[in-house]
Amino acid sequence: GRPPYTIRACANSGDADDSGGGLLPRMVLHDSLDAAGVVTDHARAAREGFATQIGRLTRLNAETSIAISRGADLARAALCIAAEDDSLVSHSSVPLPVDAFIARLDDLSTGFLAAGFLPPSGAPPEVFFDHLDRYLYVHKGFRRTNVASDARAMYLHSTLTCRSGSALMLSLIYSELLKTLRLYGLLDFDEEISFPHDLNGLPRGYDKRRSKFCDEPNIMTAKSLLVEILQTLKGMFWPFQSNQSSSLFLNAVAANHHGPGNVGGSQARSHGNIRFVLCITWSAYNCYCHHT
Repeated sequence: GRPPYTIRACANSGDADDSGGGLLPRMVLHDSLDAAGVVTDHARAAREGFATQIGRLTRLNAETSIAISRGADLARAALCIAAEDDSLVSHSSVPLPVDAFIARLDDLSTGFLAAGFLPPSGAPPEVFFDHLDRYLYVHKGFRRTNVASDARAMYLHSTLTCRSGSALMLSLIYSELLKTLRLYGLLDFDEEISFPHDLNGLPRGYDKRRSKFCDEPNIMTAKSLLVEILQTLKGMFWPFQSNQSSSLFLNAVAANHHGPGNVGGSQARSHGNIRFVLCITWSAYNCYCHHT
């Protein structure tokens, strides 16, 4: 009976909605870009797709593990985030094919069966997860990438394409594999995913019946996953950080100004990543400066 979670990513306008009962959300950045002649149709559609998934998160299922994956389609929500950013960067006349990447996730799950990695019936959970880990991290070659060195690691479509991504994206892919295998009726035990908090660890599954209280901090919930994705992207791209020395946007500006190879420390990013950071945030920067 409790209301669902809502993420207020934009200010309210004074326009009433069709029902006459409330105010339509106003997408300030999109409106500003439209006024500057930048078409934002695909970005708006992606934001609406993300809002649809968020609307399915109740207080209960928002706090459940991503291994259970109830309510919102977390993979689709992550792809909608990527689709909006891709639209603002590429100005492409076609949107990011979200459904095609959902199909790629499904193919990844069926590939686990087709490649012969499914253990014999009755095998203990430890054997099942060992096979799943070898399939994902060895056979398919998925690896973890440091977000600070490559911003694309935070986007699901890029992780699926390059087989390289952040611990968040790898955890999401792992959970999608488990979700599909559960739908096929191939899991006869309660599974959980251990999220790594170090710099090199990989998400791995384990039998929930053998979990301990100390395992709980390593459980990623639906809400914490989405919040972590959005906060990390904001930390990378939003130029106005309280601690400006840690702003990747300002670091990218400095590196771009001095030229690649002429700055040190956290500013020494690859030139391609610098361009990506600058491109995706420059519109927000100009809009902010214009209105202040």
